[in-house]
Amino acid sequence: MYEVTGKKIFVAGHKGMVGSAVCQKLSAQGAQVLVADRGELDLTNQGQVSQWMAQKKPQGVVLAAAKVGGIYANDTYPADFLYQNLMIEANVIHSAYENAVEKLLFLGSSCIYPKLAPQPMQEGCLLTSDLEPTNQWYAIAKIAGLKMCEAYHKQYGCNFISAMPTNLYGPGDTYSLKNSHVIPAMILKIHQAKVETQESVEIWGTGEPLREFLYIEDLADALVYIFQNFEGNPLTGERHINVGTAQEVSIKELSQIIAQVVGYEGDFYFNSAYPNGTPRKLLDTSALNTLGWEPQHSLVQGLEKTYQAFLDGAGRFDS
Repeated sequence: MYEVTGKKIFVAGHKGMVGSAVCQKLSAQGAQVLVADRGELDLTNQGQVSQWMAQKKPQGVVLAAAKVGGIYANDTYPADFLYQNLMIEANVIHSAYENAVEKLLFLGSSCIYPKLAPQPMQEGCLLTSDLEPTNQWYAIAKIAGLKMCEAYHKQYGCNFISAMPTNLYGPGDTYSLKNSHVIPAMILKIHQAKVETQESVEIWGTGEPLREFLYIEDLADALVYIFQNFEGNPLTGERHINVGTAQEVSIKELSQIIAQVVGYEGDFYFNSAYPNGTPRKLLDTSALNTLGWEPQHSLVQGLEKTYQAFLDGAGRFDS
């Protein structure tokens, strides 16, 4: 077990939804959390990252920094998603090696797996067939980060591991009708429809795709647990592990659940002119469950807490 109490742990991306939740969890367990604002440290700048790491000498690193977004954002800004994420992970992972960091956890995404991967998706299905085209840029960057961790472990013996979470939501998310992930976009759209007494709400796609969602507090708990307890799959040798709930819901069902949470009583119009994305994305979390971790929030419980935080103004609100 890797004990975090008293250790200097650098959380890259500490102001994001994931990073801030991980900071709280690590601090609660007695870690000395190191953070750096963008004005102090540009993670896409190799020189700045190298200098900062050499000065601060963290003993552990949680790499949660990334450029993220939904289908529209990925499809509209492919170069940004590929370049920025590649630069961030390459700089941080290499500097962690150069400064003899004891352990590094890289945060990936379930979109690394093939579009038509057997369900639920096991860690071993990585790179077995084609990716979902609409988010391939982000996926390729995350695969590269995962493989960097594997490469530095293989060549230098670095204890670098990766976690692949399912779709995330919770307080501190980004709310935008174009650039958000599905849950914050739906919360914003359905809340506006309630306030403006709209008779119907447009939802992109057919509503048929199935998705799995993990509440952010559960993810933070899982990541710290993995950081402490995961050293690689003893059976397969993989250095990455899935994080999810093993529960799925259709986009149509999700819209109805959010409507109930928000208190919206109108109808929904599913616009099939917009892409669905991957038809189904359910992670096989048996490795993590065997390791001893289970989520604590149901989808409804997580959505209720998320919507209350939204009403309280917790999050980022973009046009």
